[in-house]
Amino acid sequence: MLKSFARQSTLKQVASRLSARSMSTVVNDSVGPKCYGGTYTVTLIPGDGIGQETAASVKSVFNAAKVPVEFEQFDLSGFTPENDNLMQEALASLRRNKVGLKGILYTPIRKGHSSFNVAMRKELDIYASVAHCKNIEGVQARHSGVDFVIIRENTEGEYSGLEHQSFPGVVESLKIITRPKTERIARYAFDYALRNNRKKVTIVHKANIMKLADGLFLNTCRAVAKEYPTIQFNDMIVDNTAMQLVSKPQQFDVMVMPNLYGSIVSNIGAGLIGGPGIVPGANYGREFSIFEPGSRHVAKDIQGRNTANPSSLLLSSVMMLRHLQLGNHADQIESAVNKTLSVDGIRTPDLGGSHSTTEFTKAVIGNL
Repeated sequence: MLKSFARQSTLKQVASRLSARSMSTVVNDSVGPKCYGGTYTVTLIPGDGIGQETAASVKSVFNAAKVPVEFEQFDLSGFTPENDNLMQEALASLRRNKVGLKGILYTPIRKGHSSFNVAMRKELDIYASVAHCKNIEGVQARHSGVDFVIIRENTEGEYSGLEHQSFPGVVESLKIITRPKTERIARYAFDYALRNNRKKVTIVHKANIMKLADGLFLNTCRAVAKEYPTIQFNDMIVDNTAMQLVSKPQQFDVMVMPNLYGSIVSNIGAGLIGGPGIVPGANYGREFSIFEPGSRHVAKDIQGRNTANPSSLLLSSVMMLRHLQLGNHADQIESAVNKTLSVDGIRTPDLGGSHSTTEFTKAVIGNL
């Protein structure tokens, strides 16, 4: 079912929820997603570029699988003015529903409004970005045996948006790193490793140059690591991380890092396994969660051509269904996507195939 709001207008219980929601946050789980009569209401923001096409694919698959989710859709765009009421309506819907599924919103370069994507994460304090880079059988990739998770702090770092021109031709851009938010993302990363039977956490930094900011991030993460004696940890300078990823990505398990490094590393990870079209992602806070592709590309160049790969949004929706404790539906859709790619060989052009978005979606539905 779809409601469209387009442009026209005790401890055991908590523990059981955490085991079901393998990707969710630990704090304040009593305030959960809205469910009425067995149906969850989820905010849907298709996004720019290929967003409408990939969102349509998700809705078709959900309908075919009889997923008990009703979408409130907002056709928000990064091309709209910053004071657009639709942005506030979408935020109100997210606050009400607690869970959102979104594509990527365009952000102007050099001039124009600040990123709507970043604004949503800050406004709702959705502090932990999770992107899973893993080989899919049958999809040609540069390396095999890749399976690592990138956990990225979402609300500060270089994305703080604090810039000013102190003198003509001289611009100062502030990078904000705080101990409380670093402790929070570090603890999330180690908790994630425990909950998901991961063995090691790698702390990514540039503390050799940014001795105060990244030094604080590194030292705070190291202090948190001592609370998790069963989880191995190491640290790695971000430029070395890039080289190690393209030469031996199998060494990584869980990675935790500040905001900008997470953006770069997630794109490297996407390139390692076949491209951004197959990387799912999620963003978690104390109370709200937004699920979106793990490698954040608008793909405006292929908008409207019916060639977009909907796998990343479909697999992000699988993460959302597990968060909503709809594990059977999540497993069903995930298996259908994997079978379509690995067994049937149905692939869109980004993966070297010639099938359309529509054909791929129909194949997934056929494999449910």
